[in-house]
Amino acid sequence: MPPSRARALTSTPLPHSEQVLLLVDVINPMNFPAAEDLLPSAWDAAQRVARLKKRLAARGATAIYANDNYGTWHSEFRDILAACQMLPGRRGAIARLLTPTPQDLVILKPQHSAFHSTPLQHLLARMGTRKLVIVGWAADMCVMLSATDARMLGHEVWVPRDCIAAETPARYAAAVQQLQGPFDCTVRPAFRSGAAGRPAAR
Repeated sequence: MPPSRARALTSTPLPHSEQVLLLVDVINPMNFPAAEDLLPSAWDAAQRVARLKKRLAARGATAIYANDNYGTWHSEFRDILAACQMLPGRRGAIARLLTPTPQDLVILKPQHSAFHSTPLQHLLARMGTRKLVIVGWAADMCVMLSATDARMLGHEVWVPRDCIAAETPARYAAAVQQLQGPFDCTVRPAFRSGAAGRPAAR
């Protein structure tokens, strides 16, 4: 076996990370019917997600990408990433902006929740994670279902409302209301409004 492939099979320990940033479907071809409605708010949120990711990484939080496989059962995440990075306009720009670093973890999910039929719960248990910061799109689908599953599993959940996006303002508002109300998630923004990316008060 070539040395490079042998190294790829070398087991690496998981980091201890009491807090984890979970990025839901941020590497996304946006090729569904209402994608044009989602794209402007996703682009705005993506820029804040990138800043939040750097801030949390500086505090030792691990980032986990939970990404849909978009029905490409013969593909790996790097194939999906490469295809999205080459897309024109904001679709490709989001993928390039939020490209995982070598330290980040990646899982592929077959359906909406990041926990459904994935190793996420096992990873979080091994890492000693108590708190999840969940960002991505869409707020009223994959983000919400991931957050509710996380709450049912006993995690503290923060869904920064300025780091998520939905297809319409009404769907976004309904998602935030549900997350904050019945599901008892924190939804405070990550950044002060109009503060040029300065962190919000914690």
